[in-house]
Amino acid sequence: MKFFKILKKKSIMKNIKIALLSTIFLAGISCKKEDSKAVTKAETKTENPVSNQKIVSISGGITEIVAALGHEKEIVGTDVTSTYPESLKATAKDLGHVRSMTIEPLLALNPTLIVASDKDINPDLLTKIKASGIKSELFQQEFTIDGTKKLIDQVAKALGNTNQQALYDKIDADIKQIQPIAKKPKVLFIYARGNMLMVAGKNTPMAKIIEIAGGENSANDFEDFKPLTPEAVVQSNPDVLLFFTSGLQGSGGTEGALKMPGVSQTNAGKNKKVIAMDGGLLSSFGPRVGEAALSLNKLLIESTK
Repeated sequence: MKFFKILKKKSIMKNIKIALLSTIFLAGISCKKEDSKAVTKAETKTENPVSNQKIVSISGGITEIVAALGHEKEIVGTDVTSTYPESLKATAKDLGHVRSMTIEPLLALNPTLIVASDKDINPDLLTKIKASGIKSELFQQEFTIDGTKKLIDQVAKALGNTNQQALYDKIDADIKQIQPIAKKPKVLFIYARGNMLMVAGKNTPMAKIIEIAGGENSANDFEDFKPLTPEAVVQSNPDVLLFFTSGLQGSGGTEGALKMPGVSQTNAGKNKKVIAMDGGLLSSFGPRVGEAALSLNKLLIESTK
């Protein structure tokens, strides 16, 4: 109870929301320890023209796109959210979190291109990047299938690449395999990290991926994210609880999730319906968005049995 009382203070609430949104939107460091899946057909490296580009990518989703388009070897620096593909850990310098990153380590890599998302980038860093004279591209990310395709197209053009069709095809192939669910399960996404428990409201990446996968976000009476409270959980009455794999593990697994405030009074708690997925896959809305939606769809169908 002490945790929830503290969360009521506006200043702490603001800091928690900033930390959470950065993590969710960019598939943050909570996913670093999760096992990465094998490279899918869509991410098979395509033939790429000889290039001397040195790319710094400071967005997890954008980094995935750059790599999937065949430019992984040109990436010299990333932010901490760029956890996929894992092979980047050995070849690209980790420049830290996008909100606290400074320009000096970035410039030391002598990049010829800097690509970033408009989500949560440090304003001071952005100003200095623009002033550096280095070619840079700031992309707007929309959490939809069409928005992801648009982002892929924009990144490809920035790279002088024309291989994006293969990525579109893989996304479409996965989306076509999604099976409709007769009675859409109400799904509550809980972000768990340490003592921080937050739930996803409408217009969040998590709400969007749940809807694409054939479910219904159960917390649609507020925007963005807010602290988990017993009242909010009971009111939303989800049929299924959804976690990042790392978050569920850190919370004591399924049994730990079922002991969270208010959960025992929900349909999900009574029926012990708790599922989890890799955070980077689930929330990045990059080239694997179709794979993420399809995987979640299968889990939701299984949870209705």
